[in-house]
Amino acid sequence: MKTKLISFLVVALSFFTASALMAAEPYTGKTIKLRIASPSPNGSNMVRGYEKFVELVKEKSNDKIQIKLFPNAVLGSDRTTLESVQRGTLDMASCSSPNMASFAREYMVFDLPYITSPEYQQNLYNALDKGELGKYFETVANRIGLTTIMWSEYGYRNYVSTNKPLNNLNDLKGLKVRTTDSPIEVAVAKSLGMVPAPVSWGETFTALQQGTVDAEGNNWEHLVTAKHIEVLKYAMDSQHNYSMHILMMNKKAFDALPPEAQAILREAAAEALTWQRKISENLDETSKKAMLDAKIKFHDLSDAERAELKTKTKVVWDEFKKELDPKALELLLSTQK
Repeated sequence: MKTKLISFLVVALSFFTASALMAAEPYTGKTIKLRIASPSPNGSNMVRGYEKFVELVKEKSNDKIQIKLFPNAVLGSDRTTLESVQRGTLDMASCSSPNMASFAREYMVFDLPYITSPEYQQNLYNALDKGELGKYFETVANRIGLTTIMWSEYGYRNYVSTNKPLNNLNDLKGLKVRTTDSPIEVAVAKSLGMVPAPVSWGETFTALQQGTVDAEGNNWEHLVTAKHIEVLKYAMDSQHNYSMHILMMNKKAFDALPPEAQAILREAAAEALTWQRKISENLDETSKKAMLDAKIKFHDLSDAERAELKTKTKVVWDEFKKELDPKALELLLSTQK
């Protein structure tokens, strides 16, 4: 027990050391070249955040730390690129919180339907950035050979369809919906009478276009920037799941960097994250307008319908609660008050 406690404290200390510094020391060593992979499309809030990160690192290191960003899944899906990071053949990769369940089951806690609410968003940010929740998941990341660089804002997922009007909850039944690899996301779809079909993000547009799937759950902004609105016709503001994109780096590779370089990466990531979250605040509204302009028909849930949706998906909590670490569940729920 004592050994575990010491291990946890070491991780927590290393995780927060950089953020405690007033400013990173100048880096004067050899030029460092790094690569980041992201499945998200150009113009999305995630990619814009990573572009800001690259820019800040360049500025703070006087161009001695050079990062090349590969967006739009050009190096592969979340899972493929993060596996490359684990192997050490890629420096950093961004993976959605649902897809992180493939690497560590603890991340599934974020997928529970309606476990978070927009009104407590800042509480969640604080807990991830400088609280026990962030420390907990840094320990998890270290266990699988990674270190967390950024908890990028993604947003709330909503159901959309290519061919079936979504005028009420019953209309969800029978839809073949694209999901991530998350067991909980699959279970949520089943609880609503949908037919889940895990499809990698880079293949989703084609799957919708060809009719392999006829629905998906995603945030409005991603649907617009990925041009999915070209094939979508109907939308429902289900807000059934909150997601983040987590930028990870190989832990051994990070630890091998000079301390000054590590501090610059941490400092730039913190500043880029603050900026990225700020620009994300109004994206739902502007993206929804773009979808309306594309003639997509919306059904906004009434309070009664949203309550019914929460009731229908409560079975997922019952199904997975025993599989989740009680500590992770406790820490996340503590942010929602």
